[in-house]
Amino acid sequence: MDGGTLQNARTVEEVFKDFKGRRAGIIKALTTDVAEFFEQCDPEKENLCLYGLPNEQWKVTLPVDEVPPELPEPVLGINFARDGMQGKDWLALVAIHSDAWLLAVASYFGARLSIDKTNRKRLFNSIHDLPTIFEIVTGSAKKQAKEKSSVSNHIRNKSKSSTKARGSESAKYLKIMQPTDEDEGLDEEDEEEHGNTLCGECGENYAEDEFWICCDICETWFHGKCVKITPAMAEHIKQYKCPSCNNNNKKRARPYR
Repeated sequence: MDGGTLQNARTVEEVFKDFKGRRAGIIKALTTDVAEFFEQCDPEKENLCLYGLPNEQWKVTLPVDEVPPELPEPVLGINFARDGMQGKDWLALVAIHSDAWLLAVASYFGARLSIDKTNRKRLFNSIHDLPTIFEIVTGSAKKQAKEKSSVSNHIRNKSKSSTKARGSESAKYLKIMQPTDEDEGLDEEDEEEHGNTLCGECGENYAEDEFWICCDICETWFHGKCVKITPAMAEHIKQYKCPSCNNNNKKRARPYR
């Protein structure tokens, strides 16, 4: 039903990996796969649930038959409200319930694995470091990322000068590598500010050894993998536009709006 469980899990890291996989699946359903998700939530059908799967996929289906279920169940009947409210409000409501469900699943696994207080705190600190699905669906996570990007102007300027020194035509992307002589000039406060930068697509924090690219229009940072841009591709991009800015002027009819 749910694409796999943590029957053999023994560590906090495995529980967190399961959480992130399910979370990514739900985010996909409520953002990039909205049209398909909308179509599957037919109000004429029975009570439906949105499941996030550990393999970063999602599934709209009926709840399981066994009582009690193997896992806590998502909220029932999300399809009934689909046509009774504005599309964005419906998605936000589903996002709120999905956030609650993910925490319930993590708590369930934590209890089954007898995770002690210290490790339980570590698990939920890792979870709370991520923006909620509600924040991502409503756009507040992107807004926070833009606000934090202004705080990291100092680091961005350094990345530009570093890129130019390598002869690149693109001055808006940054790949984090092992510290160079220039990087050693960054103090701890700068590193902390950069570490708080969130990806405008997945909403996750900056991490070392990951390629990032910045949109020239909205100045939001993205993981290269989230927007399907590699370092080699970025070398030939004179002005990068993120998916949102690129589609900003395109009119597309969507039934869920």
